[in-house]
Amino acid sequence: MGTTVAPNLLGAVSEARQWDRLMQMAKLGAIPGDGVNRACLTELDRQARRLLISWAKPLGLSVSVDAIGNLFLRHEGTERGAAPVLTGSHMDSQPSGGRFDGIWGVVAGLEAVQALRQAGIATRRPIEVVAWTNEEGGRFAPGCMGSMAYAGYRPRDAWDGVTDAEGLTFGAELAKLLASERDIPRRGLGVVDGPAPFAYVECHIEQGPRLEAEGFDIGVVTGIQGSRWFVVEVHGRSDHAGTTPLSLRKDAVQDAIRAITALNALMHDPADLLRFTVARIEVSPNSSNSVAERVRFTIDFRHPEKEVLLERGDAIGRTVAAAMTTCTATVTERFHALPAAFAPDVPDAVERAARAQGLSTLRMSSGAFHDAQFMVPLCPTGMIFVPSRGGVSHHPSEYTSPPQLAAGTRTLAAVLEDLANR
Repeated sequence: MGTTVAPNLLGAVSEARQWDRLMQMAKLGAIPGDGVNRACLTELDRQARRLLISWAKPLGLSVSVDAIGNLFLRHEGTERGAAPVLTGSHMDSQPSGGRFDGIWGVVAGLEAVQALRQAGIATRRPIEVVAWTNEEGGRFAPGCMGSMAYAGYRPRDAWDGVTDAEGLTFGAELAKLLASERDIPRRGLGVVDGPAPFAYVECHIEQGPRLEAEGFDIGVVTGIQGSRWFVVEVHGRSDHAGTTPLSLRKDAVQDAIRAITALNALMHDPADLLRFTVARIEVSPNSSNSVAERVRFTIDFRHPEKEVLLERGDAIGRTVAAAMTTCTATVTERFHALPAAFAPDVPDAVERAARAQGLSTLRMSSGAFHDAQFMVPLCPTGMIFVPSRGGVSHHPSEYTSPPQLAAGTRTLAAVLEDLANR
């Protein structure tokens, strides 16, 4: 575990090859403004997976898929039976997403492994590049289903009945994907069916402004703040907007507004650490001259401190109930992940690898959740961040330059060599 990195390894990481692969991936689901809409378990997702496999197989990597669709590319180690080092991220995007969120972590893993092989560097442990299923949660909520199932956090079939906007179920769409990949060898489902990995490291764009604003090359991620997602349904009664007196209405929109106002008060944080978002609102019958009988809205609540996440998250239900005047409401929690702190093993390796190349580093926590969050109980875990222009992500204008991405991948390659030879 020295502080130098083999020059031939760094030289084998190809900035141009990595960028070309990212741009090829960006064509699958391309939308105006250089964006990407590639939802999980769609035909575009299947095409992206096949494209990734088409790059991996000529390198001599073995390919396998598990019961929830997590895709693995394996570089063998010299010691038979040694626990693998995992690296990767996700391939699905937000509906109006960018070209780098998630997919760079998968492409970077492949590029790093290819560089190791081209540099003639053997590793004692195998290295597996993983593309996790449904990290974003944009089509099927919640996100991180693949990593949660891998880690045994939830059963594989826990989300089979979850539907998308068209009423299609996650279970049926997953079955279609697996049927289309019958030619790919199947493997057990993570720690449910086998031993834990030796370590996990994930590359990702920062999705925030700090690295760019403060002039750092590499973010050494020390942990991930906790997240809780809820769905609130306000139940009223539909009436004619022109004839029904206000005093007789059960207006779901008005009580939903009261509930959101009360929740804003509950979530007030002078320190501005807390993140509270109401982002999706559905109204029924959604007619301009009818009183609303139902409003459904989502809550995304995050905080780096466990106590705050639990206390205020637990207060959401009673806060919504107290805000109702004429309607009733139900509150359902659909995602719950406590803050995760990374043990020093991987962050220290990231910092050493970056500094050995003359790259500046910033230790930082992640405000966004990632699949890495669910690997923490299994093995030493860490993440490598690179700057995001303007701090923008989940938007077509999301951008990180080819040199910045290459710097992150060279750091990853050095970390993988370190970890896989322990």
